[in-house]
Amino acid sequence: MDKNQPFQSSTPLPPATRPPVIKRKIGYARVSTEEQHLDLQYDALRAAGCEVIYEDRGISGAVAARPGLRRAMRALQPGDVLVVWRLDRLGRSLQNLIETMGRLQARGVGFRSVQEQIDTTSPAGRFYLHMLAALAEFERELIRDRTKAGMAAARARGVRLGRPPKLSPDKLTESLRRTEAGESLEAVADDFGVSVVTLKRALRRR
Repeated sequence: MDKNQPFQSSTPLPPATRPPVIKRKIGYARVSTEEQHLDLQYDALRAAGCEVIYEDRGISGAVAARPGLRRAMRALQPGDVLVVWRLDRLGRSLQNLIETMGRLQARGVGFRSVQEQIDTTSPAGRFYLHMLAALAEFERELIRDRTKAGMAAARARGVRLGRPPKLSPDKLTESLRRTEAGESLEAVADDFGVSVVTLKRALRRR
């Protein structure tokens, strides 16, 4: 090997890691009642560098249809960052929050929450997102397990699960007596406020 020649590694070096290029920061603010003010959220979002802020007034976080959020989602482009003052301004639940952040990530859009200091454009923020997803899955498993356990306990107590029958035992007995006496199914079903199909099904079970 020529000592005068510069050393060249046979293993290619990885490309330099560069931070994502952020195009715009778009804010979203929401209050649950018309009497509440958005000033605090607007001040925080402007301080975070938001160029445009979309809002929903008088809309609870449990409501799925939020026009302001829908407009914000449509305006976002790859490289943009959606900024909220606090996580509960965006998601109706932990599961909904994870789904929304997942959709943003799939579109190449970042997410930032000012209060919780979450920023998915950073490795730490993306790790936190994965942790939230794991917690949401754990929460779903707990709910499923509790539901199954509750149903099993109810069956053990003799509780009949599902919708109550439309015809009580007394009405069913009366329906059977009248149809056997020659009355039409249509007339009996109409008197008891059920469909002919429902009456037929109940009589067959009887």
